Amino acid sequence: MIPSSPPDQDHDHQHDHAHHHERAHGLRGRLAELARPHSHDAADSVDEALVSNARGIRAVKVGLVVLGATALAQGVLVALTGSVALLSDTIHNASDALTALPLWVAFVLARRPPSRRYTYGYGRAEDLAGVFIVVMIAASALVAGYESVRRLLDPPPVQHGWVVVAAGLVGFAGNELVAGYRIRVGREIGSAALVADGVHARTDGFTSLAVVAGALGVLAGFPLADPVVGILIAVAILVVLRGAARDVWRRLMDAVDGELVDSAERALVDTPGVAVVEDVRLRWIGHRLHGEATVAADPSLDLASAGRIGESAATRWRAGTAKLADARVRVIGREDVTGSRDRAT
Repeated sequence: MIPSSPPDQDHDHQHDHAHHHERAHGLRGRLAELARPHSHDAADSVDEALVSNARGIRAVKVGLVVLGATALAQGVLVALTGSVALLSDTIHNASDALTALPLWVAFVLARRPPSRRYTYGYGRAEDLAGVFIVVMIAASALVAGYESVRRLLDPPPVQHGWVVVAAGLVGFAGNELVAGYRIRVGREIGSAALVADGVHARTDGFTSLAVVAGALGVLAGFPLADPVVGILIAVAILVVLRGAARDVWRRLMDAVDGELVDSAERALVDTPGVAVVEDVRLRWIGHRLHGEATVAADPSLDLASAGRIGESAATRWRAGTAKLADARVRVIGREDVTGSRDRAT
């Protein structure tokens, strides 16, 4: 339970937290993000639900078109060159393009209003799309690894090395374009699945650069460089799989960033009339937060006064928390809190 205290420097704390989570720019920051994707709970811009879904659908469409075209072009060049590293990269690009389809369906479903059966709406479809994305990442790693090992044991000649180099650069450009767009939109609308898909695309971009490295190795007289790079690409995909699976698992299990709970407790405890914050509960449904809290007030207050305190506390909470679509605050008498605590002891 959180006792009431005078207002502190909450604004500065929130600003520091936001500053702490700013993304590192440049190559080093992007590499770090692949192995340790950022928590998606601290999104800092608020859009209405329908606008968020429309932006998500647009991001999915762009990714589908760009990555589909990239994979198709690379597939033609795989047949021409026989490069297994380029084949691995093409497989990964194709799988990334396919992940756009369940995301598209999820964002369309999220537009539906709640029903008597689905009383919270259809936002969870987005989390199920995240599961599909994780499965596709795992499948692409297995296929890329198998093909690379097979070619390592029986390496075929790689032809037109400079064509492979060009294809790798095209793959990097296409993936980085899609990744930057998906990640930016995903963070702005609070979509863990869309951000995970963007990180997936960014990994494809760096694996495309690995294809370039393998082709240069072949051109320098090291024919095994191509399948070795293919194996390294499969390992890189597994690293991304770990981070994406962790983030999707947390969403499915209703995990939230601890700072969201801390921020809620500060907003509630600083509400005039609130004596104690008993509990705070938050969870994501799609890319919108839903919160419930119980606070204690003076037991001598009448029902109307207690209701006003609850409304004021909920308003403060919503104002200080991005993506909080619904906040419900229950007000009880302080002796109820003390009694429940004593009984629990």
